[in-house]
Amino acid sequence: MFFHENKMGMPSPEQALPGRESRVPVPPRHHVLDAPMDDAFDGMEVALFGMGCFWGAERKFWQAPGVHSTAVGYSAGFTPNPTYEEVCSGRTGHNEVVRVVFDPAVTTYAAMLRLFWENHDPTQGMRQGNDAGTQYRSGIYVYSDGQKDLAELSRKSFQGRLSDAGFPDITTEILDVPEFYFAEDYHQQYLAKNPGGYCGMGGTGVSCPVGLGAA
Repeated sequence: MFFHENKMGMPSPEQALPGRESRVPVPPRHHVLDAPMDDAFDGMEVALFGMGCFWGAERKFWQAPGVHSTAVGYSAGFTPNPTYEEVCSGRTGHNEVVRVVFDPAVTTYAAMLRLFWENHDPTQGMRQGNDAGTQYRSGIYVYSDGQKDLAELSRKSFQGRLSDAGFPDITTEILDVPEFYFAEDYHQQYLAKNPGGYCGMGGTGVSCPVGLGAA
């Protein structure tokens, strides 16, 4: 009964499910990195990305040098504290996202952007491969003007590479960071807990411009 009549289109705020006041319980420690999951993260920088199924996206980032902690969740929609089933219904407007906490003394936001662009296809609109729906859209959610400038520059640069390779226009949304809602415990570091689980990660095979920087 939750399903939106058009899962490929964003619901309006009036169509969105009401959600709830209480958030889901958050595990205290990262299953792989043994870092806090929910903390002030003093001295760290935070990034937020939507790039298809969040299970595979999270693994890409926790494996990266300089990443201190990761978490998956829901963002850029309307429903407060949604459940996974509600997000999948198409009636929350939320995207499946990965929050990345990294040490700016070891790596850079530009390096995080490179991982983002190279590990999914940002030209597919409301889908990623076989996964279809608004929760699988490509998105960069920025915490500062500096992040926004880098994200927009990277989109422009990568679009040139994709166009040269025959790909259509990038559909990635770049927005000021919305509220982040943690996903349920069983989604956190899912592919470490379930090594044979579905990943869903793909890409265009096009490398991100070197000028974006590296770790």
